[in-house]
Amino acid sequence: MAEPLTPTEMAGWRAYIESSQRLMTQLEDDLRADSGLTFADYHVLVLLSEAPDRRLRMGELASRLVFSPSRLTYQIGSMEKRGLVARESCPEDRRGSEAVLTAEGLRTLREAAPHHLRSVRAHFVDDLDEAETAVLTRVFTRLGERLRASSVAS
Repeated sequence: MAEPLTPTEMAGWRAYIESSQRLMTQLEDDLRADSGLTFADYHVLVLLSEAPDRRLRMGELASRLVFSPSRLTYQIGSMEKRGLVARESCPEDRRGSEAVLTAEGLRTLREAAPHHLRSVRAHFVDDLDEAETAVLTRVFTRLGERLRASSVAS
C-alpha cells in the first residue's frame, strides 16, 4: 500500500489543482470572448485542419479527442449548426460518417489561433523559463498520450 501524503504534500497538490482549474477557466473564457469557441470546438477544428482533405472519420476523431461517441455527436451537431463543420457519409463505409472542416470553420480557426496563443502566453508561458516550458510540454504530451491510450483500451 502507498504511503499517505503528508499535509505539506496534500497542500501542494491542492494548490496545483486549484491553480490549474483557474488557469484553464481563464483560458477558455478568453477563447470564448475572442472567438465564441470552447476548447472542444477549438480542438476539433485543429484536428480537422491537420487531417488529409480536412476530414476525419467520426471514430478516429472521437479517439483523438478522448470523447465518447455520444459526446462527439453532440459536439459535431453543435458545431454543424454554426457552420464550422459538416457531416458527410464516408465513402469507404456506407454506415459511417466523416466530419469535414468548412471554409467558415477554417476562417474561425485562423482568427482564433493568435488570440488563443496570446492568452496562453499572458496567463501561463510568460512566467516560465525555457526549461520549465520544456518540462511542461513533455508532461502534457505524455499525459495526452496516456489519456488517448486509456480511452482506446476502454
